[in-house]
Amino acid sequence: MIYSEKVMDHFQNPRNVGVIPDADGVGQVGNPVCGDMMTFYIKVKDDHLTDVRFQTFGCGAAIAVSSMVSEMALGKTLHEAMDITNDKVAEMLGGLPKNKMHCSNLGADALHKAIEDYEAKTKPGAKEAAAAAAAKSPEVHEEEAACCCPYCDGPVEGMEEVCSCHHCDLELEECPECGKYTNKAEDTCVNCGAKLHKS
Repeated sequence: MIYSEKVMDHFQNPRNVGVIPDADGVGQVGNPVCGDMMTFYIKVKDDHLTDVRFQTFGCGAAIAVSSMVSEMALGKTLHEAMDITNDKVAEMLGGLPKNKMHCSNLGADALHKAIEDYEAKTKPGAKEAAAAAAAKSPEVHEEEAACCCPYCDGPVEGMEEVCSCHHCDLELEECPECGKYTNKAEDTCVNCGAKLHKS
């Protein structure tokens, strides 16, 4: 398989390799057929890409493509970076073998996903939507939480509603507000603070 000098250069001396820990956007794509995996990290200021880093697991062409995409995107506006296509990447590398053209597509896609991730985080209402999603996430585990003692996380025995871990051995009851177990002897729920025994 014959690669161009540019492909070999970017493969042997890849530019902008690494992770941006506080990245403004992250995009990851993979090809299950060839096993290539690319992750792009971007920093954005005044609508320009001020830093672009990547991590790539794959063949020499995939690494070269990632390196070239990072160079092509650095300093560009978000709009200009979204215009980077697989054909442009392949052209900048001096061409790619037909069976490696999919690598150029992966590189462009990973960059675009990082930009889309940034835009999703920064568009109006994004923070509120993320907070709402985070508030809802515990509901997924609500059934599991109701089956465990809130004081020691031990299992609760069947219908007796008594913690069976032998550490606290408490008599429990379900809170009418949140539905989780709390100490029957207490006046308020340990989970949500609701009043249990109304006089």
